[in-house]
Amino acid sequence: MYKYFLAMFLSSLLAGCAGGDTKETGGTDGGGGAQPESVAENLSAPWMIEKIEDSFYISGRNGGLTRVTAEGKEEQTVDLSEPVDGESEGGQLGFVLHPENPDKGFLYYSYQDGGAKNRVVGLARDGDTWNESNVIVEDIPGGRVHNGGRLEIGPDGYLYITTGDAGDEEASQDTGSLAGKILRMNLDGTVPRDNPFGNEVYSYGHRNPQGVAWDGDGNMYAAEHGASAHDEINRIEAGNNYGWPEIEGDEEADGMETPLHHTGEETWAPSGMAYHEGSLYIAALRGERIISFDVETGGVETFYDEGSRFRDVYIEGDTLYAITNNTDGRGQPEADDDRLLEFDLE
Repeated sequence: MYKYFLAMFLSSLLAGCAGGDTKETGGTDGGGGAQPESVAENLSAPWMIEKIEDSFYISGRNGGLTRVTAEGKEEQTVDLSEPVDGESEGGQLGFVLHPENPDKGFLYYSYQDGGAKNRVVGLARDGDTWNESNVIVEDIPGGRVHNGGRLEIGPDGYLYITTGDAGDEEASQDTGSLAGKILRMNLDGTVPRDNPFGNEVYSYGHRNPQGVAWDGDGNMYAAEHGASAHDEINRIEAGNNYGWPEIEGDEEADGMETPLHHTGEETWAPSGMAYHEGSLYIAALRGERIISFDVETGGVETFYDEGSRFRDVYIEGDTLYAITNNTDGRGQPEADDDRLLEFDLE
């Protein structure tokens, strides 16, 4: 892997020449000795990592799921009522297993119905095939860009769904629209009675959130793409307005939240995110690395950098898993891309 060894060489060279401290550190060792082991290779445009016991499930933009075990890779079919529309930033995106039944799951995918749309459906497994069983949310506005797509089961047992503005900025401020939002749903597809607006919407004023995580106290965080850099990390609370497109960065307005952190003129394009011992770990696409953010101090460090786009991170115990995203048409794939990597956080 030429890219990997070149990055290690440059990291060592720069470390020897650097003087003084900076807020953000780089290099493949991330200042903390982060070195990965490869769990799986030759994945096709992977989007999200799910794991149960010793099995990984990796959703792919173009359809299907890849199951990864110690014995190798196994491709599994996903049978949906509408064909997946993988144009531009759409496709088959987030996938999570049902917390009480590993033979059931939830999937976010793009489709065409008189225009680009997104939906979340329930899945039921029959052997190596996952069949669409019911609709959780449909008619989520879609487009060539900003389709959101993250699914997570929160510590409260609800299903959280991130949606992008689909190129319609003003829709993010409309609490009657599902675009530019974080949604919260019961696992059976009904709306929780305590949702703040009486519909699926949990928070609004988002541009394109793709990462969601909770700390040990149940506080919720989201990472989202800014318009021109100014990517954000926000602490999410029910009913709050996170400002897009009215404010970004350090800008303030009555009734709107400013982020815990924004990237200023730097671009991360943050995607999947996970929490571990005081820090959020963020997969960066344009930033081409894994970034750690200390939620107490606001400190930012590069955890791992090999010059690859990263789409998702998943943490279990003291182990972090990540998937590269070099085969989605925007990266520069090596012969073994895309890869599922494993890191020790201890």
